[in-house]
Amino acid sequence: MSGLRKRSVLLSGHATSIALEPEFWAVLEAMATARGQSLAATIVGIDRGRGERTLASACRIAALAWAQTRV
Repeated sequence: MSGLRKRSVLLSGHATSIALEPEFWAVLEAMATARGQSLAATIVGIDRGRGERTLASACRIAALAWAQTRV
């Protein structure tokens, strides 16, 4: 798991941790800022729409999709 940064977030009243590469954290932070949200609020939104994906996978996909709209 080298290269991953782990962060804790509160989802539905329960603390959970997510391990992502720093590059994905940077995109998620930019995404949150652009939306006028906290990083936690952005992750909660991703969590609500993730379906069967793991939260880390859903965060990566959301970050990639958002970054692609900025090119």
